[in-house]
Amino acid sequence: MEIFQIVAIAIVATVLSVLIKHQKPEIGIYISLVTGIVVFIFVVAKLQSVIEILNQLANKINIDDIYLSTILKIVGIAYIAEFGAQVCKDAGEGVIASKIEFAGKVLIMVMAVPILVSLMDLIINMVP
Repeated sequence: MEIFQIVAIAIVATVLSVLIKHQKPEIGIYISLVTGIVVFIFVVAKLQSVIEILNQLANKINIDDIYLSTILKIVGIAYIAEFGAQVCKDAGEGVIASKIEFAGKVLIMVMAVPILVSLMDLIINMVP
């Protein structure tokens, strides 16, 4: 199972980071960043199959591709914002992390507007 590999990489990186932070704190941040990227690459490879299944399902029930791609972009924004914020928090920059989280929320809201408009149109058309 991949989770064992991911956890093993994370534990090794954590031990290295803790040991090195006492001598060179900036290298500890680099270890955290590289570890996060490696874990992210592991997970992104698995997401490809999920996206393919969602595309097949959307085609079966005749959902417009724009909605599925928008939802996937929203999920991507959420994951990337969370990753960036966690890296900043690990580096001790909580203020920057909160700004990344805020920006992610705003971008998600902007991306969701077309879906909300479409949903409102559907509701309006259903009411006689």
